[in-house]
Parts: sequence; C-alpha cells; structure tokens
Amino acid sequence: MHETLQGYKSYFHQIIGFFVVEDTVMNTTQGLVSRQFMDELWDMALSKIIAVLRTHSAYCTDATLMLEIKNLIVLFSDTLAGYGFPVSQLYDLLMEIRDQYNEILMKRWLQIFREILESDTCAPLYVTDKEEYSEIIRSFPYQDEALEKEDFPKRFPFSGSVPQVYKQIKEFAYACIKFSEDLNLSHTEIDDMVRKSTNLLLTRTLSGCLTSHIKKQTLGMAELVQISINTTHLETACVYLEDFISNMTGAVGDSVHTARLQGTNTFKDTRQEAESQIYTKLNTKIDEFLDLACYNWTLQEPRGHASGYLMDLIAFLQSTFAVFTNLPGKVAQTACMSACKHLASSLMTFLLDNEVRQVSMGALQQFNLDVIQCEQFVDSEPVPGFKDGALQMTFVELRQLLDLFMAWDWSLYLSDYGQERNKYVRVHPSTAITILEKMREADKKKNLFSLKKNERDRRKLLDAVLKQLRQLVNGGSNRIQE
Repeated sequence: MHETLQGYKSYFHQIIGFFVVEDTVMNTTQGLVSRQFMDELWDMALSKIIAVLRTHSAYCTDATLMLEIKNLIVLFSDTLAGYGFPVSQLYDLLMEIRDQYNEILMKRWLQIFREILESDTCAPLYVTDKEEYSEIIRSFPYQDEALEKEDFPKRFPFSGSVPQVYKQIKEFAYACIKFSEDLNLSHTEIDDMVRKSTNLLLTRTLSGCLTSHIKKQTLGMAELVQISINTTHLETACVYLEDFISNMTGAVGDSVHTARLQGTNTFKDTRQEAESQIYTKLNTKIDEFLDLACYNWTLQEPRGHASGYLMDLIAFLQSTFAVFTNLPGKVAQTACMSACKHLASSLMTFLLDNEVRQVSMGALQQFNLDVIQCEQFVDSEPVPGFKDGALQMTFVELRQLLDLFMAWDWSLYLSDYGQERNKYVRVHPSTAITILEKMREADKKKNLFSLKKNERDRRKLLDAVLKQLRQLVNGGSNRIQE
C-alpha cells in the first residue's frame, strides 16, 4: 500500500463505505445498529487504522506521495467527521507524518545543496547585461549603489551559489507549508512549524554541507576566502528570510510568539571554519616554500642577496594578501599575523636546529639578509589596519638575536641583562648559547696557530661569553670583563 496512492485510496474507500452503510442502517432502521455499537466499532477501527497508516507511511520516501497521502487522510477524516465520528487522533497522526515528511525534504535538499556547492566556481559573480543583473537582484536581497552605477559587466562580491542557496531555502519553506494546509492550524502554529523545520535545514543540512565542502583538500585559499565572503552575505540575508516566512504564513502580527531563525549562527560558524582553514592552508603553503630552503651553515662570506626560496615566498604572500582585500579587516589581519609569526618561528627553528652542528659568521650574515627581506615585507603593510609596529614585532626576536651576533655586543648584553632598557631584551641566554656553541664547532676546523691575533682574541671571548651565559641560565650574576 505504501508504494502507490491507489493503495491508500482503496483502503480508505472500503472503510468509509463500511461506516457510511452502518450509519445509514442506524439512521433508517429501528434496533439493528445502536450509536453505542457504532462508537465502540469506530474506536476499535481507529486504533487499527492509525497503526496501519503509521506503518505504511514510514516506508514512504517520496515527498510528493507523502503530501498526497496527507491530503487523502484529511479528506478521509473530514468525511467521517461529517458522520459524527471523532477524528482528532488522525490529525495527531498527521503531525507525526509531518515530521517524516520534513525528514524526506531534508534528504532532498541535502542533495540540492551539495550540487550547488559542487558546481560553484567560488569566484565573484559577473553579469554582462541588465537582464542578468535584475535576475540576481530579484532572487537575492542585495543593494549596492556603487555597483548599480557601474557599467557592465558588473561584479557581485559573492559567488553564484549565494542566490541559489537563498532561493532553495525559500523553496524548502514553501514545501514545508504545503503540509500544514487544511490541518486546522492557526497562523502562529504554522509559522512556528515552518521556522523549526527551516532551522533544522540551516543548522543541520546546510551547515553539514558547507562544513564538508570547506574541508575539501582541493580548495585553495582564494576559494576559502570567497566562501567566507559568501557566508557574510547569507548571514545578512537571514533577516529577509524571517520576513519571507512571516508573510508566507500570515503570522506577521504574531511575531512575538515565533521562534527565530538560527541562520546567522550557522553562517557565523561556517565562516569561522573557513577562516580557520585559511590560516592552516596559508601556513602549510609557507612550509612548502620553507622545505626548499638550503642553507650552507659553514659559508665563509655572504652571497650578497637574499635566498631565492624566500623571495618566492614573499612574492606568494604579497599576491595572497592582495586577494584578502575583500575579507573583513580582522580576518585578513589575523591571517597576516599568523603567517608572519609562523615564518619567524620557522626561521628561528632553522637557526637552532640540532642537526646543524656548525654555524659560521658568514652563514649568519647570509641568514640576516633573508630576515631583512622579511622585515621589509612587514614594513610594506601587506594588510592595512595594524597598529604601528604590531606586525614588525613578529620578527623582533630574530632581529635582536642577529644584531647581537652581527655587532658582537656581549658586554652590553650581559651588563643590561634582566633590565627593561636592554637592547637585546628578547634574546634568551639559552638561545645565544646554542648559536655560540655552533660557532665554536665551526671554529674548531681552523688551526689555532694559523689564526690572526684578533681571531684568537675572538675565540677566547667566545669561550668567556659562553661561561657567563651559562651562569645566567643557572642563576648566576657574574658579568664578563673585557
């Protein structure tokens, strides 16, 4: 019976035929059928009817058929109610079937949303003429006076999936309200049911689709940036969805009693997920460039220019942050800050790597050229809105460390250690010890007797500095005397 509408029709026709005949006999004869008998018979039949309908409707997976079944049950109920039989339990059953109908709709719209997201270009939507422009404006609530005045082709900030998703949310609400027709419900009850179902669509179905889409490894940062922008516009449009549902259900004056749509939270959560993926992918891409680094840590003289891998990395970051111009300022700043911190941390890791046993002064000077390029990059303000010096602070530890070694300014470092005025306040003694030990290993290759006097003095100073630094690490307070 559950596979075709005809099965339900035949079932209802037989029941109605039986009770209509019995009712006719009761009203046209004397003593053959009593009202008490009819009521008991109906009570018994009703429980079996509900059980049969509940069982067979549970197998239905077609929303259109489910809607037709609902209409048949309404007609069946109204017909028997006309003969004086109580049918309230059938309307209660319809509420159960409504929940199943909504689940069927959820599965259908799950596929619809997946197809929309799969086919989306994740690029701003272009329109070439007034007809295309008007179609987008009619299908999605977006107003921009500057865009209105632009010549064709015009570019919307969102991609093509935004008006499609918005349209499908409205279509879902339409499908939900169809089931509520002829159920003797108030405008407020219908509005409440539609909103609850739409909330489920937003928080479960659409949210799940967006989250799965965002986590695809094939998506690049440009696509993730566009998704983040899309969610901003969908979130803004939620207020129009609120009005649309109220107007559709007729509950405009009863809005105080209605549930609010949860779309804003859904799109905020999705945007945060997209932004998190942006930060992760950006750092992963930085790591790919860093994997190309090949430092000669025993270099005697610097090459006079920054490393090729680092110049390529900076060019990549410049082009990437140019794409971030459409992102909210805070997001772009967070991405930029995260990238610079990651880069600075990775460069420091290169310098302190346990696998690197020896470091020459020439290698440090070459490494310094790379750090200078990083500093010039942050000075160029790749993303606007930072407070003065905020982005530069990401490389300050490296800068102070390299300045200390370039100037060989140990007397000042040791005399001012622990004081706020210390020029090298961010250089920890243990970090300095690690690099000095690597430099001492590099110097061991040189014959002590072949060294010039200033080189021999420098080696002695290195040993003395190491001794003083170890005392600092161990809590000592002695200072080196030159």
